[in-house]
Amino acid sequence: MFSKACKYGIKALVYIAIQSIEGKRVTLGEISKKTDTPEAFTAKILGTLSKNGLVSSFTGPNGGFEISPDKMKAVKMSDIVSVIDGDEIIWQCPLGLTGCNDENPCPVHHQFAEIRTKLTAMLVSTTVYDMATELKSNIQVLLR
Repeated sequence: MFSKACKYGIKALVYIAIQSIEGKRVTLGEISKKTDTPEAFTAKILGTLSKNGLVSSFTGPNGGFEISPDKMKAVKMSDIVSVIDGDEIIWQCPLGLTGCNDENPCPVHHQFAEIRTKLTAMLVSTTVYDMATELKSNIQVLLR
């Protein structure tokens, strides 16, 4: 459902949050290795997330990425998805038909409305902090 970039962004941000909870700043190389994501692609995604204020980026010998506790409690999955994939993933036709709407529905338009409502609720109610604390006890789910 989400693009590969979005999945990588979520994984990277959750890994950064888990490490930030432990007081650690992490490098791009570590993030890429631990989340099994391509480094160049991950760098581009993290650049986008940083530019949009979802994660903090630092340069220099002690550089890397981190996210403050307040920020990880404020950033929701919907923010990540919106920044990387845009809002179309929620509102576009599930079959990819451009003319699909309430007046001219595709065959699954009305069934997808319920799914869209539940998906939206999950995205706006789940924070980076929620994901990080849930996965911290089972980090292997995140790490491959």
